[in-house]
Amino acid sequence: MNDAPPAGTIDLRAEYERSGIREMLDELDRELVGLVPVKRRVRETAALLLVDRARHALGLVNETPTLHMSFTGNPGTGKTTVARKMAGLLHRLGYVRKGHLVSVTRDDLVGQYIGHTAPRTKEVLKRAMGGVLFIDEAYYLHRPDNERDYGQEAIEILLQVMENNRDDLVVILAGYADRMERFFQSNPGFRSRIAHHIAFPDYTEEELNRIAVLALQKLGYRLSPAAEDVMERYIALRRNQPHFANARSVRNALDRARLRQADRLFTRSAGPVNAAALSTIEAEDLAASRVFEGGLGIGPASPAVSRHSEELSP
Repeated sequence: MNDAPPAGTIDLRAEYERSGIREMLDELDRELVGLVPVKRRVRETAALLLVDRARHALGLVNETPTLHMSFTGNPGTGKTTVARKMAGLLHRLGYVRKGHLVSVTRDDLVGQYIGHTAPRTKEVLKRAMGGVLFIDEAYYLHRPDNERDYGQEAIEILLQVMENNRDDLVVILAGYADRMERFFQSNPGFRSRIAHHIAFPDYTEEELNRIAVLALQKLGYRLSPAAEDVMERYIALRRNQPHFANARSVRNALDRARLRQADRLFTRSAGPVNAAALSTIEAEDLAASRVFEGGLGIGPASPAVSRHSEELSP
């Protein structure tokens, strides 16, 4: 039996399965909590590229779509992770040769003296060709208050390459939404070359708690029931404090809790410890954080634990 589609047609669902895009999108769902509007935009982009490829295969008028993007949102909302997945998706669909991600900031592109910026920027672009160039906090490239700044030179090189090499390079500019808007107003050349603007929302408290549990599971740890309660209270407080960075702040808090757990086990254990003890984060390991303004009064902390809380909090 011949399952091939009739002549002059293309089975988009079969192309979707054959390209491996389903696996990539499913992986994105598994690895990233929440971000529903972002995942929807990624799926829409995948559909656009599948249709574009089908049009090309059937000889229809088609022009390679502009794929340069802007990712806006607060720190720790998954922008770099999604950029990496986007690079893989573009590679699977044949829009970039390699599918790798090169992540940079202003310091990687802009030099300190005359003649230094162009070779730095061109070297980064050379490394990124065939993949995706991710420029974090892209607005720092533009410093109009400093007439001796060399960022404009990097901007002009980027704009030229984005236009002339769009079939071999995708550029993603990322940063805070309000600053990116001012950046685009000051640099209309970028706005005209960016076709896809994706906003990354902050995580909810429930999502941040799920992120904490999943992050520990990947490392072979778990929260005790009491620690789960403390983690919820930590997130509720930390979200309203300065310099909160969503999932990044949660991961940092867990790293510090693991330090305190290790110190607690080492300092207090009088004999052998079992796997459960080595794998469990207790309430006091989290409660020592300065986020709680002196702690929650959960058990005595060793001097070393107190020292860690002072040096590593919040």
